[in-house]
Amino acid sequence: MSKIVVLAEKPSVGRDLARVLQCNIKGNGYLEGPKYIVTWALGHLVTLADPEAYDEKYKAWRLEDLPMLPPELKLVVIKQTGKQFSAVKEQLSRKDVSEVVIATDAGREGELVARWILEKAHINKPVKRLWISSVTDKAIRDGFSSLKPGKEYENLYASAVARSESDWLVGINATRALTTKYNAQLSCGRVQTPTLAIIAGREAEIKNFQPRTYYGITATAERLKLTWQEAKSKESRTFEKVVCDKIITAITGKKAEVIDVHKVSKKAFSPALYDLTELQRDANKMFGFSAKETLSIMQKLYETHKALTYPRTDSRYLSTDIVETLKDRVKACDTGLYSRQILKILKAPIKAGSHFVDNGRVSDHHAIIPTEQAVVLNSLTDKEKKIYELVVRRFLAVLCPPFEYEETTVKAQIGNELFSAKGKTVSALGWRELYNNNLDEEEAADDHAVEQTLPHLNKGDILPINAIVLTKGETKPPALFTEASLLSAMENPAKYMSGESQALKQIIGQTGGLGTVATRADIIEKLFSSFVIEKKGKDILITSKGKQLLELAPSDLKSPALTAEWEQKLSAIAKGQLKKQAFIAEIKQYTQVIIREIKNSQEQFKHDNVTRTRCPECGKYLLEVNGKKGKSLVCQDRECGYRKNVAQVTNARCPNCHKKLELRGEGDARAFVCGCGYREKLAVFTERKKKEGDTKISKKDVSRYLKEQQEDKPINNALAEALAKLKLQ
Repeated sequence: MSKIVVLAEKPSVGRDLARVLQCNIKGNGYLEGPKYIVTWALGHLVTLADPEAYDEKYKAWRLEDLPMLPPELKLVVIKQTGKQFSAVKEQLSRKDVSEVVIATDAGREGELVARWILEKAHINKPVKRLWISSVTDKAIRDGFSSLKPGKEYENLYASAVARSESDWLVGINATRALTTKYNAQLSCGRVQTPTLAIIAGREAEIKNFQPRTYYGITATAERLKLTWQEAKSKESRTFEKVVCDKIITAITGKKAEVIDVHKVSKKAFSPALYDLTELQRDANKMFGFSAKETLSIMQKLYETHKALTYPRTDSRYLSTDIVETLKDRVKACDTGLYSRQILKILKAPIKAGSHFVDNGRVSDHHAIIPTEQAVVLNSLTDKEKKIYELVVRRFLAVLCPPFEYEETTVKAQIGNELFSAKGKTVSALGWRELYNNNLDEEEAADDHAVEQTLPHLNKGDILPINAIVLTKGETKPPALFTEASLLSAMENPAKYMSGESQALKQIIGQTGGLGTVATRADIIEKLFSSFVIEKKGKDILITSKGKQLLELAPSDLKSPALTAEWEQKLSAIAKGQLKKQAFIAEIKQYTQVIIREIKNSQEQFKHDNVTRTRCPECGKYLLEVNGKKGKSLVCQDRECGYRKNVAQVTNARCPNCHKKLELRGEGDARAFVCGCGYREKLAVFTERKKKEGDTKISKKDVSRYLKEQQEDKPINNALAEALAKLKLQ
């Protein structure tokens, strides 16, 4: 009897598939049953070959060898995961295997993971595609009952290959050209460079900002505050103080006459469901999680706990086929926190509202929502609970009635001047009950009315004025980017494309901005790790290296317009409207143009962070750089590669100013240090925590925790949480 190989993207998903498909016989990198053999990748097992695979001369980085434009790009097995590739190939090549089911993540990159394995293993057997958004048993069974022919996804595969090859051709050539031309580690690409340019643009905007003082007038009656409005423009402020002074002189001592009382009933639906970018934004704003950390937590909740659906989605809506499962999903997320609201939702049949169900706004995957599988909260870490509860609360909110209120606008005349006041009376909290009527954490639609309890007023009422006050303020510059606001800018970069055509701005809006929901976190991390940006608190700042890189990089690579054009063409390839070969031919021509531009440049690069400490490997002076997790010393010679951490940011808080403490020094001399002057040796800290007894932290635990931070992995363990709660004395 012939068998079917099912290829998953990760072992955890492979085990779930194997359990449902009754594959209980364990083999080397696979699980086998009567009908199916489930095997798995470890992410990508195959990738594009490095330049030296085409010619030995490319082992050395030389400007004169560029551009590198191989006729066809080769595939190679990734060395670190070569053993698993061999295990997968062995199962795919079995004579009793007649068919392959691709069960990697349902998206462009997931398609690439599987197809590259099949291509490198020279497998030509019939292919079918499993396309699901969650890995619950029910979703898997439903998916296998409606497998799609592999041919339907060949254009998606071509699009994925085109994206990967174009990034190789432009990214590797431009990076080598800049690095060899200026003998500095300079990396650029079609997504990271325009993202860096957006950050630089914001800093320049702040630097050049000139604050202006504006003025207004408030008039206070009994239990009522009225705000002046300019008669024609309806503006409540002016930059001309003399205007306000004249008005105050003219109306002083006069009474206000109510000339209009307008009441209108309004309703506001909850914010839309989460896609990955919106979830990353909120997690950064509320909990300080990085985009990469949020994605890592989401992946755990999806794969390990099976509590939430597929994370890498760019949709904030559900498709109609999900509606019949909503009741089970609501029951599954009843962990006790929102039981009262859940009871209300389940009292009546759940209706599919257009504010959260829209087939036209769902691409590969619907919004992130809970699965039908109940979760045990105690099995989640603190960080996992926070992300899970964000998603559950947003999910329940869209199923609740709208927030309803009555808005009253009062217009009054004092002398010849118009004044107004707004008030709001809540009729029904609706979904806002989930947020305790506090929306500091959330974006609420249509919530601009000033909260003021108005007295009962009628048209024609005459009100004595108790006080008239001149108000003033200053215009403020835009804020520096945080990871949350940078994600927004990457998703909607049109406003940072001054000088570009409206058509291109529309295209980048339609294609989802810079990068994808799956890659934005990695792009931000790459900018940090290459030291072109750094963090100050939550704010992101461009470094001197970053500023110089923007001066040296080809102009096209600095604009989101290039990504807009590429994504438009990649989308056309995925739809079968453009051939991959035609797109790659264009990319090769473009690569030649930018390499010529870099070679002919007369610009200079200068390190301005040189220390007086020499590199122990090559003897050159080291550079001091601020990484995301602290300060490091790195060798300025790109071929040397020496690097040493000198200070690491920890989760321990200063008892004086409550900022995060740095751990500085080496060996027994290591100490927690704060900018305010606080200092405590690590040995003293460890000993004190032992004596306190409330938190079991050993020196070994601290070392392990710091090593994890150094590796720049998301911290998600008991030690990190303990350090975060420390109150050093």
